Amino acid sequence: MVTGPLRATRALVRLAAIRANVQAVRRALAPATRLWAVVKANAYGHGAVPVATTALAAGADALAVALPEEGWELRRAGIASRILVLGPILPEQAVSVVSADLDAIVFSPAVIEALARGAVDLGRPARVHLKVDTGMGRVGARPNEAAALAERIVAEPSLRWAGLMTHLADADHEDPEWTRGQYRQLVRVVEDLRRRGWSPPVHAANSAGALRFPGLQADGVRVGLALYGAAPWAGCSPLEPALTLESVVTMVKRVPTGFRVGYGHTYETPGPLTIATVAAGYADGVRRGLSNRGAAIVGGRRVPIVGRVSMDQLTLGVPPDVPVHVGDPVVLLGRAGALELSAQDWAGWLDTIPYEVFCGIAARVPRLYAPGSDASGRPTGFSSWPT
Repeated sequence: MVTGPLRATRALVRLAAIRANVQAVRRALAPATRLWAVVKANAYGHGAVPVATTALAAGADALAVALPEEGWELRRAGIASRILVLGPILPEQAVSVVSADLDAIVFSPAVIEALARGAVDLGRPARVHLKVDTGMGRVGARPNEAAALAERIVAEPSLRWAGLMTHLADADHEDPEWTRGQYRQLVRVVEDLRRRGWSPPVHAANSAGALRFPGLQADGVRVGLALYGAAPWAGCSPLEPALTLESVVTMVKRVPTGFRVGYGHTYETPGPLTIATVAAGYADGVRRGLSNRGAAIVGGRRVPIVGRVSMDQLTLGVPPDVPVHVGDPVVLLGRAGALELSAQDWAGWLDTIPYEVFCGIAARVPRLYAPGSDASGRPTGFSSWPT
């Protein structure tokens, strides 16, 4: 078998960290609370199949994705657990959802009817979760519409009502009252449905909601960001970052004061400096907004990115006393010994959120997976997936 060369720029995913984070979340939940591990968007850039497999083995009860296609990917990989499609589906996607045995969210009569028809045509029931908009403002029925939609669900023999849900809009911010207000709206819907004789399982909380508001855990939680080791809110207990984005030095230049670097000459050296070129750029997910703002770890030091990040390369300003050579490893995101560049660091430099940082790592960057760590905590056994 012919294989191509391994790229110098790669994302190393430590599955032991995913496992530890799942177990930490599991310990924070009531024993009966279902843990849906959110692996949409290729598991936030970490790799959907290996993360899903690891999360289920570590104690997650089920999975959640955004698109039917993402659910199909997991099914093709042999994953048999419950999979909830969190995004809205179109009526014409109903048969695909039912045929893959995926749970679907519903909030309109048209999709309820399409799923019911698809279930009849395929001769298998379809599981649905009625979504109520309590303040996110995107998709979901208004609270006063829930009962009528519930009647449509229970009237269809081919449907199984698997959940009642909402989406928290602000659980990670300082003022908790909005989040509690959303949940109170959901509780009123639950009470109304119970008076009518219906008691579907309830789930509302994301990572921040599940860990910051234990009273909102209900029958299930949908946890994404925490699985990957990023803090879902500022006061969260430490989690284990799972991903390291690394590259190598491809050229070293010793330059004098006044040397200009990169497109547009946006950086001029204030004194003698070593310019180290690195084989990664914005086509790999190292955003152009990190130009003259971000940092990397090389030679045991945290050094600045200088000049504009190019499509495939970037440049570092290394102090003259730091030894650096062609081929030296460069950590762009993640840990290197006692040093760390976190997704929160990148988010601060880019005025964004860790979610976008993770999802922005390009598909052309190979993902390698470490099943464990040695006694010192260093990841071991990196390989492609599956092994």
